[in-house]
Amino acid sequence: MFEQQIQIPSAEEILQNQPLPPELARIKRGRDSLAKDVIAGNTDKLLVIVGPCSAHESAPVLEYVRRLGELNEKVKDKLVLVPRIYTNKPRSRGVGYKGMFSQPDPENKENILKGIRTIRDLHIRAIGESGLSAADEMLYPENYAYVEDLLTYIAVGARSSENQMHRLVSSGIELPVGIKNPTGGSLTVMLNSVYAAQSPQVFKYHGWQVATQGNEYAHAVLRGMEDNSGTDIPNFHYETVMRVLEGYGKRTELRHPAVIIDANHSNSGKQFRQQIRIVEEVLQNRLFDADFKRIVKGFMIESFLVEGCQKHDIVFGQSITDPCLGWEDTERLIYEIAEKA
Repeated sequence: MFEQQIQIPSAEEILQNQPLPPELARIKRGRDSLAKDVIAGNTDKLLVIVGPCSAHESAPVLEYVRRLGELNEKVKDKLVLVPRIYTNKPRSRGVGYKGMFSQPDPENKENILKGIRTIRDLHIRAIGESGLSAADEMLYPENYAYVEDLLTYIAVGARSSENQMHRLVSSGIELPVGIKNPTGGSLTVMLNSVYAAQSPQVFKYHGWQVATQGNEYAHAVLRGMEDNSGTDIPNFHYETVMRVLEGYGKRTELRHPAVIIDANHSNSGKQFRQQIRIVEEVLQNRLFDADFKRIVKGFMIESFLVEGCQKHDIVFGQSITDPCLGWEDTERLIYEIAEKA
């Protein structure tokens, strides 16, 4: 049984009532072009998607993004920094805090309409105060329409990469969409999803039959895997990346072969400080092999103002979900990436 609680206006109504100002839309278009150029291989810059595991409160996220905007000015010749403003949180067992989209106040009950309005306000302020437009995970494809004018990068998570609706909606997005390997680690599934996202599709979306042209900027993300007993197995190493390159080579119809390395999740076993070592190893491999360098386009890094995590929102700027690097380590790591890019 479905109990009706709050009627949600259409995405068109929400965007009309809470629009992105034209001057900020111009900034976002410029940031979109930079990110697409990285995936397409039109630049040697690296893409770095960095920020908290989950954006649970606006004030610390805005402080983080402001700092990132200042840092971007110092590394923009080598890097394209995209802040993580992840507002949908997947849960392994399907219950618990599901992110700002569902719960704008993590200590209170779900209120999706308030969540949508809170998210739009956060993104608009973030672009205005930092000059950076953000990334988010497309956990629920139907929700993407409520933020489609705000994002520069979209991630499809490990639990969603084999889902047909995620693939279809990704095919209609004109931005980089990073599709992660599934939790079981199949590179074939991941590349099949990239193929589906890059292909034209016809499907039902928000009450319409829609047709898409395919998204040439869809690409692979390696995030590690889990075996049958739940043990984390990393897949950021040289050998796996080269197998992905080989897989792209066998699918000659795929455009812009690209891999983003997710330094956390099963690659780090959620040992957040291991992200530093993982990034450093990947940077070394880029120096070692020109083919590896050509396909690895950047990193995903989980970081916030204060390292670690907490169960309740007490410490300003500390994650309430997975543990993250603190700002000082993040700043040093970004400088290192820029130096070795």
